[in-house]
Amino acid sequence: MANIIDRVIGYINPLAGLQRANARALLTRAYEGASQRDGWRPRRGGASANSDHMGDATSLRQRARALVQNVPYISRGLAAHVANVIGTGIMPRSIAKGPQAKALNTLWAQWVKVCDADGRQDFAGLERTAVRAMCQDGEVMIRLRNRRSADGLPVPLQLQVLEIDWLDSSRNFTNNGNAVINGIEYDALGKIVNYWLYDRHPGEVGALIRVGTYSRPVPASSIIHLFNTERPGQGRGFTSLASAIARVRDLQLYEDAELQRKNLETRLSVLASGDPADMANPNAEGGIANPDQARRTGDLGQLASGSITQLPPGTELTVVKPEVAAGYVEYIKYNLHLIAAGSGWTYEMMTGDVREVNFSSARVRLLDYRREAEQLQWLTIIPGFCEPVWRAFVEAAQLGGMIKSVDYSVDWATPKWDYVDPSKDVKADRDEISMGLSSISEKLRKRGYDPELVFTEIKTDFDRLKKDGTLDILLQLMFGGQSQPAPPAAPEDAAADPLRP
Repeated sequence: MANIIDRVIGYINPLAGLQRANARALLTRAYEGASQRDGWRPRRGGASANSDHMGDATSLRQRARALVQNVPYISRGLAAHVANVIGTGIMPRSIAKGPQAKALNTLWAQWVKVCDADGRQDFAGLERTAVRAMCQDGEVMIRLRNRRSADGLPVPLQLQVLEIDWLDSSRNFTNNGNAVINGIEYDALGKIVNYWLYDRHPGEVGALIRVGTYSRPVPASSIIHLFNTERPGQGRGFTSLASAIARVRDLQLYEDAELQRKNLETRLSVLASGDPADMANPNAEGGIANPDQARRTGDLGQLASGSITQLPPGTELTVVKPEVAAGYVEYIKYNLHLIAAGSGWTYEMMTGDVREVNFSSARVRLLDYRREAEQLQWLTIIPGFCEPVWRAFVEAAQLGGMIKSVDYSVDWATPKWDYVDPSKDVKADRDEISMGLSSISEKLRKRGYDPELVFTEIKTDFDRLKKDGTLDILLQLMFGGQSQPAPPAAPEDAAADPLRP
């Protein structure tokens, strides 16, 4: 709409007035979603990921932990998610050249049993603990603890999983020209130099009493900071429950209100109108012994069970019967679907409710979830946790004299996915292999197996069975007692066949 200035300019110079009108039209928003008329003002619009983390991450983390501890379906969903992503462990296999590969694989098999600095878990258990903490809290730290040769470890190295609370997020200052943001120290090029860690967990029993609880810089080379990067320039992680926290809270309040309403439905309440003095009957069971107290409190006593009670003249009774509210189950299920979607899980995984799914719908959602789980495995956990641990393991083995040279070449095996319908899925895999659309090795890798080990085991088994003379017996059992089909006879010589022209 033209203002007074536009009208004056248009009167003096119509061409200039037209140009101003065209320029003003270009400023009109093309996207309705960007309109400011709806009153929507995003909080901290334009803030960086680190600024958002500084403002909200602590509260989000505390609320996410409370939900995991107190809400059954959240605890179940997180446990199922970690079980699918980690399973029994994401394990490496050295593919270094020469005999070093065998030496590293042997050392790894021995070291994973004693790699926990706390002495409670093996490497697969540490993976589970770290990934669970990352999903719940948004981030977790793994500290590399170098050990002495006298400690008697296969490799002089151990791992310590630390909750993110160990990181002093209040540290925001400049240290010798380096910027410290949210407890992480960066150099001029943006490379992480130090992590400012407390000497003990700040929430540990007695931590507040102890004098001198202070954060100190720990070299970044000894810290693995695991989190799922979602925004460019993000230095800290956010809980995966962030988008579902508010809805879970509201749903819990609704469930509490429904529980109270259900309790009222099971009780019979009666409103009596009249003079309490007329209702007083000290000799009758449940009668009012003190009319004055009844006037003050409104309590007229209890109804006798299985009896007929005569009411005083003029007494009117009104029975309070709460109405049943319909649609409770549907509303709960609807919200649980939204919570599962926001948390990155499936509804069936979170609740265990599979009554309304069929094979096709369950398979579609499961395949979609598996893509997300594989993305988390190969883009976050393996490069962010497994690879740094493997490099530290190889370097520690070389420094300890177990190997002569360093070769980080490794192949990781993720936990296998169980078939939804084994007979159909195995047949589909076999058809792909027979049509040249896939290889046996690829199918084995997708199931979490090492092809080299599988082929070696198969050859070893057949050689042993053939040597023991039991191979023919097994083949006989496989064919159900029928003789094996004879191989086709070789074509006869044409000259020996009198019927052939």
